[in-house]
Amino acid sequence: MTYHPKSDFIAVMMERGFLADCTDYQGLDEALMQGVKPAYIGFDATAKSLHVGSLIQIMMLRWFQKTGHQPITLMGGGTTKVGDPSFRADERPLLNDAQIDDNIAGIKKVFSAYIDYDSDAPNKALMLNNAEWLNGLNYLEFLRDIGRHFSVNRMLAFESVKSRLDREQSLSFLEFNYMILQAYDFLELNRRYGCILQMGGSDQWGNIVNGIDLTRRVLDTSIYGLTSPLLTTSDGKKMGKSQDGAVWLNAEMRSPYEFWQFWRNTTDADVGRFLKLYTELPVEECTRLGALAGSEVNAAKVILANEVTKLLHGAEAAATAEATAREVFEKGGVGDDLPTLTLTRAELGEGVSIVQLIVKSGLAKSGKDAKRLISENGAKLDDKALSDAGLMIDATALSSPIKLSAGKKRHALVQLSD
Repeated sequence: MTYHPKSDFIAVMMERGFLADCTDYQGLDEALMQGVKPAYIGFDATAKSLHVGSLIQIMMLRWFQKTGHQPITLMGGGTTKVGDPSFRADERPLLNDAQIDDNIAGIKKVFSAYIDYDSDAPNKALMLNNAEWLNGLNYLEFLRDIGRHFSVNRMLAFESVKSRLDREQSLSFLEFNYMILQAYDFLELNRRYGCILQMGGSDQWGNIVNGIDLTRRVLDTSIYGLTSPLLTTSDGKKMGKSQDGAVWLNAEMRSPYEFWQFWRNTTDADVGRFLKLYTELPVEECTRLGALAGSEVNAAKVILANEVTKLLHGAEAAATAEATAREVFEKGGVGDDLPTLTLTRAELGEGVSIVQLIVKSGLAKSGKDAKRLISENGAKLDDKALSDAGLMIDATALSSPIKLSAGKKRHALVQLSD
């Protein structure tokens, strides 16, 4: 890509590695030079929190605002009722209104850490919900006014739909409507707020193009689409997943220490790329840190973990997480911020097996996993290898907190409540 951008936003996107594709680089670039412009990204409410896989989109909205424009965070209160089929093998479970509202309340908590919704600036961000215009749609009017602009032949050719059908996996009529509803979102946001840009992961390309086409046909307006790469780690894993499940952004679902630790465990090859995408350190500094080798790269990983945690949870949480990690790893001690399992005397009873404690503390997904961890010498109790899967822990053993470890990097405390 040899395009030389004039606008700060496109320059940042290209320089830091956010860009996969754009419907019209030059047109968007020139539009962004003409004052404050709105852009949006949609987030469906399929869980109570977003995970690290959505962080690239959140950072795009943050940079959009930092370069002088107006980000719109669109909650999918309406589209979540349908479920995005893009590149999925099966239909998403349907959620009721109460579940969707509950999930939206959880998701909203994260955005204010990254984006300013409260200032009096002309580029103050908007938080909207597409249920506002989707819930009240009249089906026949919608089919006549909007549906007529969509070619089924073209919709079937989109990769997200085609790949599902090629594998002979069922695609419900409900899901097939998703791309029409997302296209309608873009039309409504342009009509109501003058929104000129939709951004998203590269799996959203077909949906974004549909919205641009629909808005051009209905309103005769030029709008744009821009996608980010779908990130995998250098070892091929999907970004946002770890060995113990999704890396959630909400603190109550993933503690700041565990979040910090996820970034500290980044593989060497990903450090420079992740610094550019997930922090605001200057690009030259990201490149320098990413080029470090040997033990020096560990210092770069601590900087990565601190900077990413600082943006989400604040400087104090990042400093506490780093101190806890140093205490645990360098001194073999017990840090203040480790994930902690607190048992009541009633829960403890006559004693609890070490296998149950490993599962309850989140270090293994099941008793079978915990037993395998012990048999492979991967589990430790107070830094000593565990070999007996039948070990029982009673009140005497918990007269002071104990530390459980799974491998070298994952730890938890177990304590008895007063």
